[in-house]
Amino acid sequence: MRNRPAVIKGLRKLYPDAHCELDHKTPLELLVATILSAQCTDKRVNLVTKALFRTYRTAQDYAKADPDELEGLIRSTGFFRSKAKSIQETAKVLVAKHGGQVPDTMEELLQLRGVARKTANVILGTAYGRACGIVVDTHMKRLAYRLGLTDETKPEKVELDLMKLVPKKDWIFFSQGMVWHGRRVCFARNPDCPGCALNKVCPKRGV
Repeated sequence: MRNRPAVIKGLRKLYPDAHCELDHKTPLELLVATILSAQCTDKRVNLVTKALFRTYRTAQDYAKADPDELEGLIRSTGFFRSKAKSIQETAKVLVAKHGGQVPDTMEELLQLRGVARKTANVILGTAYGRACGIVVDTHMKRLAYRLGLTDETKPEKVELDLMKLVPKKDWIFFSQGMVWHGRRVCFARNPDCPGCALNKVCPKRGV
């Protein structure tokens, strides 16, 4: 694990402006976009939310939405029926318990349908600037293993390992920087190891 500081330093040099690539202006929009991003690319989600966010602007709008209309707008993201149900049921809870606002605590976020730790960490880190954990998506799992930062495969255990290794002040950036690197260099198939700036500190496990 001696490569940990070099990994963080390398990511900061490579991606000083790393940020969440889901288009949004409010915590609610980010929450909806993150739910839609499950097994779907951010690029596709951003295409879908252009119309979606014009149609529904508040939690009340989503709560009262016609299910068929909502499903139609998000169909191309895949698993649209389940996602529509998650969005609508979550919106109803936001209206009933949180005054229509997205809560800013892990405990409250995890009570919402369609929200697990990954989504909650995205909301807390990006919308509220709160470092409560590390986002573990498919990119993070792959890179953390290849870089020798964890031997775990379950997201919650990967996150625990990373939280022990990465200083809390770096959690938000690390979550975003690793995702950027996974999308731009360390691909699932045919990673660009020769062109990778982290090559010297990466054991390339599983490659």
